[in-house]
Amino acid sequence: MPANAIALDATDRTEFGKGSARRARHAGQVPAVVYGHGTEPRHLLLDEHATRLALRGNENALVELSVGGETLLAIAKDVQRHPIRPGVQHVDFLLVNRNEKVEVEVPVVVTGEPAPSTIHMIELAHVLVSAPAIAIPESIDVDITGVEAGTAIRVADLTLPEGVEAITEADADVVNVAAGAVAASAEADVAGESPADAE
Repeated sequence: MPANAIALDATDRTEFGKGSARRARHAGQVPAVVYGHGTEPRHLLLDEHATRLALRGNENALVELSVGGETLLAIAKDVQRHPIRPGVQHVDFLLVNRNEKVEVEVPVVVTGEPAPSTIHMIELAHVLVSAPAIAIPESIDVDITGVEAGTAIRVADLTLPEGVEAITEADADVVNVAAGAVAASAEADVAGESPADAE
């Protein structure tokens, strides 16, 4: 098993329809489907709690599914979550092998603080990349420490892990740093008067 793969036990799903899905969820299970590599989609049931933990904080989690003595290596492609309470409703998995590359959207995480009196805006929350199936980054970090106003950090400026290539256009803006509100204006607003009134 690849070092970063999460092991999950699964069983083949034999009943279908909304009623059976509802019963499965009531029993603490989550329906899932695995597809890819030209195979017929395979319908499974997984433990909901274990699945929720496996997929927490990682949109492209690599998992090793154990089904009746068979092992399937896959990545999460679509996760349906409960709209109100914590819980996974359904998962689509894509079959992969350890030697292939896959296209995935990886979330952008901003680190550091820009230059004083500036603010940053995330223009691109995810970047589409091609990455080894067994080494998909959980996030792409963008360090904005000391970045001045008027600076745009583009896809071409990103530092990507070895073996990972951006598919999103190189000139697409990821983060923009702009001048923040003038301090005097902010103080005047708090006092209920304009900077001119304050003079």
